[in-house]
Amino acid sequence: MTVAAGPVDQASRSLGPDLARGVMLLAIALANSHYFLEGSSYLGGYPLDQGPLDRAVAWATTTFVDGRAFPMFGLLFGYGVSQIVRRQGDARPRDVRRLLWRRAGVLVCVGFLHAVLLFVGDILAAYGVLLLVGAWAVRWKDGWLLGVAAAFLVLVALPDDGALGDATGGPDVATMLPTGLVTMVVDRATASGFIALLGPVGFACPFLVGLWAGRRRLLEPPSPEARARRARGLLVVGLTGVAAAVVGAQPLALLQLDGRVPGGATVSGPAALHDATGVLGGFGYAALIALVALRLEETGRAQGRTVLALQAVGQRSMTCYLAQSVVWTLAFTPVLLGLSDDLTIAANAVLAVLTWLLTVALADWMRRTGRRGPFEVLVRQVTYR
Repeated sequence: MTVAAGPVDQASRSLGPDLARGVMLLAIALANSHYFLEGSSYLGGYPLDQGPLDRAVAWATTTFVDGRAFPMFGLLFGYGVSQIVRRQGDARPRDVRRLLWRRAGVLVCVGFLHAVLLFVGDILAAYGVLLLVGAWAVRWKDGWLLGVAAAFLVLVALPDDGALGDATGGPDVATMLPTGLVTMVVDRATASGFIALLGPVGFACPFLVGLWAGRRRLLEPPSPEARARRARGLLVVGLTGVAAAVVGAQPLALLQLDGRVPGGATVSGPAALHDATGVLGGFGYAALIALVALRLEETGRAQGRTVLALQAVGQRSMTCYLAQSVVWTLAFTPVLLGLSDDLTIAANAVLAVLTWLLTVALADWMRRTGRRGPFEVLVRQVTYR
């Protein structure tokens, strides 16, 4: 018996998950791009030798974006995997695992090439590795999913004395700002393997929670009689998660306002708290965006131009994510524009927003002309043969 159910057509996709993916890519642009900036000293990837406006932007990004976007990505990734499994119906578990392994394989391959050629901080390969193992988790009972997710959350929350290295280190020349082709390929390949193997540890909790949420279709429109209860639940989760993330970020974020590098003992604890509460923040963001999508559908505004454009980004999230890296390569590579030592933190944030808006325009053009994202087509062709 083979798995026959293919991907859902775009017209039948739910607004909530796609809208969340579209908005999430703005946060990912802000979270990724500041690691290219050069300075004399660093805290959390931000140069410290800059003015009050830049310090305020670093505080805001540390509070609302860093360590919050990628957990939301992980939740949505797990949610999407759960949707794939649900569409397979009564197919044999072995056939479903093979389907997911094919999807994981293409993520690993594309992610590796992305890391070597464009952006060493790629997360696609890490999610591919996670899915290779996580394909076994799609049949777990709810208690196992949530219990193992909680264990990984506790693991993320443990202080790491190595946090000081991340706090004081700037962009690595060989990987982030390469000046030579051979060095770039060799060093990036090594770093990509390291990220792909260790990244799943941090992404496992949101992925497993996403599997659980996908079984219950919590980000999709409920039955009419359950709408009020669903809306209240999304609001509670959203506000609680975001509040926890904002409060938990402050021990680290306030150091950005101060603009000084403290001792290692004072960095590891705030960094661990920042990461752990960021997972809850990712859940909160996804819940609030799903609530917005629910309201848009109830009021008949889901077909507005802006909503459709953001939904188009979510439907082509992999293509838009990779398109961001093209901009980072052009903007920051020393032999190209080489803006790493020219842009301030605030100016870089503007570049990130403009890059995201460019992908929104690109995705909307694809929507209006009936085109799918090329990388989404590739993943579907490999996954479903």
